[in-house]
Amino acid sequence: MMQPDIPASQKPPCIPTLPSTQLNIVTLIDVVGTLRTGSVTGNTGLMDNGGESTGKGTNALRTVCRQGQVLNWLVYCTDMEKRPDGSWPLFARVVNIVFILSDNTPQYRKICNDLKIYGGPDKVRSPWTPSYYYWAGSIVPDLEPGLYPYRLVLECDTIDRSRKCYFNLDGPILEVVPLDGHAKLNAKEDLHQ
Repeated sequence: MMQPDIPASQKPPCIPTLPSTQLNIVTLIDVVGTLRTGSVTGNTGLMDNGGESTGKGTNALRTVCRQGQVLNWLVYCTDMEKRPDGSWPLFARVVNIVFILSDNTPQYRKICNDLKIYGGPDKVRSPWTPSYYYWAGSIVPDLEPGLYPYRLVLECDTIDRSRKCYFNLDGPILEVVPLDGHAKLNAKEDLHQ
């Protein structure tokens, strides 16, 4: 049964994400597809739990966040079921997050405090024990509002497990708004240089 269209004037307002709310940015990846094609294109998509974000389900996720807000970057693989032999399928993980300028060169100013891996990846991981960890950081409280593109550097297990493959996932952007801001930035604003 189709739902009738609700006029915008009758829709509840979008409640902005509060700075005390941690935002989870999840990358869904098909590891086998990525290894087969040699690219994350068509094999990944990003989502977050922010109410104002756009581009969900694509690599062009634009996460709206507040100054000082905590962000968590997680990876979910499309195949996460334990195999019949008791081993785990190939996994992927974020090994670096690089904030970049519009020309794709690294941004050297600090965007996040304490941006690092949490949950401690195992140095030696058994094929029978999955290892889950994530990256987190808090937006610098006095960071100038604006658009901050970034690159996720992903590490993927391979069939022989003694070798890893690395991929850059470009496209996601943080849209940092003032702590007390409720309006999104003008889409025509330039990316911070």
